[in-house]
Parts: sequence; C-alpha cells; structure tokens
Amino acid sequence: MEDTVRAFSVSYNSINNEGTFTGGDFISGNIKLELSKDCKINSLYVQIKGKANVLWTEHYGKTIVVYSSKEKFFSIKQSIIQEFKGQESRTVGRGCYAYPFNFQIPSEDLPPSFIGSSGKVQYRVKAYLSRSMRRDSKANAPFTVISKASCSPEMMIPQHSIKDQKLKLFNSGKVTMDVHIDKMAFCQGEGIQVTAYIQNSSSRDIKPKYCLYMKTSFFAKGKRKVTTKDLVKEVGEPIPPSSGQNVIRVITAPATTEVSILNCSIIKHEYRLKVYLDVKYQYDPEVKFPIVILPATASPAWGQPPADGAYGAYGADGADGADGGYGDYGFEAFGNPSPTSAASEPSAPPPPPSYGTYSLYPPLS
Repeated sequence: MEDTVRAFSVSYNSINNEGTFTGGDFISGNIKLELSKDCKINSLYVQIKGKANVLWTEHYGKTIVVYSSKEKFFSIKQSIIQEFKGQESRTVGRGCYAYPFNFQIPSEDLPPSFIGSSGKVQYRVKAYLSRSMRRDSKANAPFTVISKASCSPEMMIPQHSIKDQKLKLFNSGKVTMDVHIDKMAFCQGEGIQVTAYIQNSSSRDIKPKYCLYMKTSFFAKGKRKVTTKDLVKEVGEPIPPSSGQNVIRVITAPATTEVSILNCSIIKHEYRLKVYLDVKYQYDPEVKFPIVILPATASPAWGQPPADGAYGAYGADGADGADGGYGDYGFEAFGNPSPTSAASEPSAPPPPPSYGTYSLYPPLS
C-alpha cells in the first residue's frame, strides 16, 4: 500500500562559504512535503536543537557498566500546523508544499560542533509530521556551529615555569630549565614561541624536547574518561655538559586543529604544551602549559594582561595540576564538572515569509 507521504525533508540556507553558524545568527530554510492524495495531519512543526551527549562502557569482571550523560543547550520550536485538543485533524490536499521557517540561534557563546571517541556536540534542524494512526515522520539536517571569537585578558597572561632536577645513578650534577611562553590563547595555525634558558650542570649531553597534545575528557555519573593524542613533537639541539643556553623554538598548532571546548559540563577538549629534557637513565624533567585554541578566523579583542600576579597562577613546577587550577578560564576541576545548563530562550526572530508567497504550491485546504 502506497504511503500518502511521498517525500518529507527539511533544509536550511547557508550564510557563508563555510556553511557555519555561531551564537546570534539567523538560520532559515524550508520544510518540503509531497502528498500523493489528501491527507489528515494532526501537527507539523520544526525545531532547532543543540545538545551534547557522552556514552562509553567499562568492564568490571563479568559486569558491564554503561556511562552516559546529556546536556541541552537550547531547543526552540515553531508550529506550522498546530494540534489542538478536541479538534479534528486538518486536511491537506494532494500536491507539493514548501513551508518556510526562520530561527535565531541563542546569542551566547555555544560549544562548537564536535565528534569524539565517547561523545559529541551536535546542532540540528528537525521537522516532525504527525498523522492519525500513523507513525510520525521525521526529518533532520545537522548544521555546524563554531565558537565566537572571544579572548579574555587572562588568556593573554604570559606563562612561566621553572624545573630543577638532581641526577643520580649513571649521571651526576643537576639540570635546570626556566621556560616562558607569551600567552595562553592561540588561533589555529598560529605559532607558539617557547623561550627557555637551560642549564646543564651534569656530565652528559641533554636535549630539549617539545610536545603539543590534545586532551579530551568525558564525564558521566561521577566518572571521567580521558583520551590524549600527540599533535606535534619536536627535538632541539643537544646542550653539552657544564653549560647553559638560551633556546627559542616555535611550535605551530596545525591549521586543522579543533578549537578548545571549555564551556560544556560533560565534554572538555583541551590542549597542553609539554617542554621536557631528554636525560639518559633518568626521569625526564618536564613542565606543562595549558593552551587554548581559537578559530583561525578569530579577531579577538586582545586585552592587556594584569600588571600583578602575571605568573603566580601557574605554579612553579608547571605540572598537569592545570587540570584543576584554571577555573577562571574554563579549566574546571575534572572531578566536579559544572551542572547541566538549562535551555535558553533567544530573542524573537523575525516571522517567516507568508505561505501565500509560495504560489507554486497549493494552499492548505
């Protein structure tokens, strides 16, 4: 038996060459409906939704535990054919229809679209068609959201860390590195200049090494799952025994690097720059700096760093204590993620065009 609904789809119009949106943009498009004969429709509506969800499993012996969580950023609905209790279904005649819609995406800084190993951030336009005694028809079109170009003055504070280490076993003396980078926030494809003074008071050559890596954390039911991936690894020139050198290195974040996610309670997508010394037969001394990656198209209002306390917030050892010590910048304590945010209400968008403007399509009966 042929279904009365021959085609049902939803689409939106791009506003730029990249096909991306950001908070505050308008998104418009059409629902297309094709009917092979007259059809009784209970309701027809369209929504835009933004949400994050995480899902993974862990094995404890023979027991499998599923960890999952969701966070909704917004859900906004427009009714095309509205259902009222006690009213009969509306009859729509045979033919092709195009119903326009227009929404404004909430103007706050939303987490960017993201797909990871155990979670994702997604934005969609979804259309729903409800008929009596029939399963609801659904159509959806995902769209990409990018972060707003924002950079607080705190992200322009220079970072500084010192590491000393005494050597034992097959080596003697000690090594010291005093490392600086000029800020925390960088755009995709931008070079990170690392300036270090390295004192080699040992009996062997040592090599400075650099590693830019990403760190993604997923949170559910009080648990945390972490994945890491090295993006850039470089090795500097050897520093001979009983000598000190000033070393400058530029580590470039690839242009394809995904932007940081610091404003979602169940997914954190972060970056670290690790600077360490390769010392044979020893534990390698290292320092780590948090890095924020912004979109390449960002034109942030670079603020002036505070005059006092420029280095105090980062700790002398530069260890990965940054995981719990950067709450002011979005680096929240991993063990205590922020609560799920409520759906927000945007300002009212302009009304969609009148259905009468679509003269090629038959009107509602």
